[in-house]
Amino acid sequence: MDKRYSRRDALAGLGVALGLSGCSNLGTVKAAALKQVKDRKAAPDFTLKDSMGRSFKLSDYKGKIVLLNFWATWCGPCKIEIPWFVEFEQKHKDQGFAVLGISMDEEGWEIVRPYLERTKMNYRVAIGNDMMAQLYGGVDSLPTSFLLDRQGRIASVHVGLVSKSDYQNEINEMLASGAAKRAGLPSTD
Repeated sequence: MDKRYSRRDALAGLGVALGLSGCSNLGTVKAAALKQVKDRKAAPDFTLKDSMGRSFKLSDYKGKIVLLNFWATWCGPCKIEIPWFVEFEQKHKDQGFAVLGISMDEEGWEIVRPYLERTKMNYRVAIGNDMMAQLYGGVDSLPTSFLLDRQGRIASVHVGLVSKSDYQNEINEMLASGAAKRAGLPSTD
């Protein structure tokens, strides 16, 4: 067998595998468990403008569980997650939960606004930049999501596509923890 062809075939296979893994540099990603409260660090605060031009701060969401998602319109795995996040926002918003989307599209609102309308995203979206990505440890892969507890601390981080059930389980656990705390029972939040 000619080594040139086997190397070319191997490189082609690698290219296909990387393409299927989406925008993430990591390929298949195992979900991270929720961090213990003592191990959670405060999420960096920021001020951005949403699609309506209204300024908001992450700290405005203190008291809520927040799913902070860095994404882009061109990112395949992001397109898979967005409908889940729309569902989570609808299902849990009355329980003190919110999704915040941070688009990393370089073209800005010109490309993001039409995408929001097409996909009927029901949660707040803003445009991020490299400086903001650095605040969060250098967001190098999309999607990257941070699940924040009610005190604004990072409870989990997901880089790449994670299953819908992993997100739902973490959200449910955090919501149950908050309900337990309000009832005077021990909680992890």
